[in-house]
Order: sequence, then structure tokens, then C-alpha cells
Amino acid sequence: MARVLVIISSQSVEKALTGLMWATNAFKNRWVEDVEVIFFGPVERLIAEGNERLMHAIIEYSGIKGRPLACRRIAEKEGYEDKLEGKVNLVYVGSLIGNYLEENYVPMVF
Repeated sequence: MARVLVIISSQSVEKALTGLMWATNAFKNRWVEDVEVIFFGPVERLIAEGNERLMHAIIEYSGIKGRPLACRRIAEKEGYEDKLEGKVNLVYVGSLIGNYLEENYVPMVF
């Protein structure tokens, strides 16, 4: 069974929701062995601003799999890491993405 790394970067709420919905349902319905979600880039601003639709989807995912990850470096650079705390787990994702790929996670990018 596949293990999937869902990287959500888009500043489009609809695209971000599509990726997060797929990840939630894939794990919940056992379509895949494992799924990890990383927010990386413009989508982080939407989360920091508290986009209601996106926050609802993050809470749903978190209840099934745990908090998704987001790039700490981007949050630091853009000045909203404090607004992301408690919503996602902030980590430096550069090498982490490489590790998931090395572990044969299939990347899906939204």
C-alpha cells in the first residue's frame, strides 16, 4: 500500500482544500498506508489569517492524523509564525521532504 506526502502550497483556498480533503479521506478510509501533509509557501498566509474553510479542514485532518506540518522558515521570513502556532506544527521542511521521498512516499502537490 502506498505512503503519500501531500504538499499544499497554493494560495487558492479551493486547491488547498482539495489536497487536505484528499489526505483526510485517504487516511480515514485506508486508501493508503500513511499520509503526511506539509503546508509550504503561500498557503501558510491563509492559515495565519485564519481562513475559516481551511481551518475547519485542518481541524478535521488533525482529529484523524494529528496536526499537519508547515514550513517554519517561510513563517519566520513572512513574520507570522506566532499566528501559526497551535494551528499546525512548524518545522524546517526542506530536509524533511527529502527524507519522506527517500522513504518512498509518493508526492502529491496542490
